[in-house]
Amino acid sequence: MADRGVTGTVGIIGGGQLARMTHQAAIGLGVDVWVLCPDAEEPAVRAGARHLPGSPDRYEDLVRLAERCDAVTVEHELTPPEHLERLAREGHRVAPGAQAASLGRDKAEARAVLAPHGIPTAPWTMASDAGELEVFGDQVGWPLIVKQPSGGYDGRGVWSVDGPEQARTSFEGAESPLLAEARIAFAHELAVMVVRGSDGETVTYPPFETVQVDGQCHEVFTPATVSDDHEREARRLAVAIAHHVDLVGVMAVELFVSPDGLLLNELAVRPHNSGHLTIEACTTSQFENHLRAVLGLPLGSTDLVAPGAAMVNVVGPDDGHDPFTDLGPALAVPGAHVHSYQKAARPKRKIGHVTATGPTVDEARSTASRAASALTAGVPA
Repeated sequence: MADRGVTGTVGIIGGGQLARMTHQAAIGLGVDVWVLCPDAEEPAVRAGARHLPGSPDRYEDLVRLAERCDAVTVEHELTPPEHLERLAREGHRVAPGAQAASLGRDKAEARAVLAPHGIPTAPWTMASDAGELEVFGDQVGWPLIVKQPSGGYDGRGVWSVDGPEQARTSFEGAESPLLAEARIAFAHELAVMVVRGSDGETVTYPPFETVQVDGQCHEVFTPATVSDDHEREARRLAVAIAHHVDLVGVMAVELFVSPDGLLLNELAVRPHNSGHLTIEACTTSQFENHLRAVLGLPLGSTDLVAPGAAMVNVVGPDDGHDPFTDLGPALAVPGAHVHSYQKAARPKRKIGHVTATGPTVDEARSTASRAASALTAGVPA
């Protein structure tokens, strides 16, 4: 259904910054993009993607999107997997498929499905009440990390439970059951972006190290400060998971580097914040490779184009001002690449990021950090 001169047409469920950056990658490939979202002021629409007003969880709206496109994909976990399965059953090309999307949506299901395939995790259980949480805490030791199985992000829906007294208050205002895990004494957090085509072709990006602040990703850099063995194992686990879930598209596999080896934390079955630095740091960005996979095109090289690369997220400051109203100080930092999502600057909301490459990872981190600080401080770096 592509027009003359157009490689294909992709429909994205969601119109946020991930859809925006996917649309930007699509321009160079000659791919048309439609985004399904309620608001015409969403970042992808403001960047020029075609807008189809609708809801991500209303099946009739998904059909309207699919009928306009050669393939449908997602930028978030708000669409019920059964809707994706039904679209595919009715002959539409959908990537990721329902199984992969379901594991990205439900942390407990991901653990249960992947455990028989040898994918290691921290000890975990599903607890329906405080009594079950106390029993598990006594078995594996306190404190516990407790999570909503679905719906949480950027530190939301995740909290620490230090003992039985806190366990008794954990279910107040929370949907049950809850996912409980033993707290792991990890040294590093890694994210591996893996891309798989419909023909099974699979590539991985170098493992990226992520740094969290208050449960929210603050910084990403590569090479990660882990051993070569851990890098190889991280890639192996990502590829294994991609094949087990029959992935088509890009997926982020988040891992803990613990004394017992690598442990799965979460999956994001879509482009992901930890892969934004691939735009400047790699031969082919995560967004371009996602489009290639979704449309059945050959995947691109994931090689780094510089010895070191880093990204720092820009979040809305507590005072509510928009850091992007004055770009000058950040753009004055040599080697910095500034990305604005054109989103309202609410406190702690991700509204952009800064990346940098360099001859060493330390220099790349310094450049990205200086430019991000110049934005949020509103003063020259």
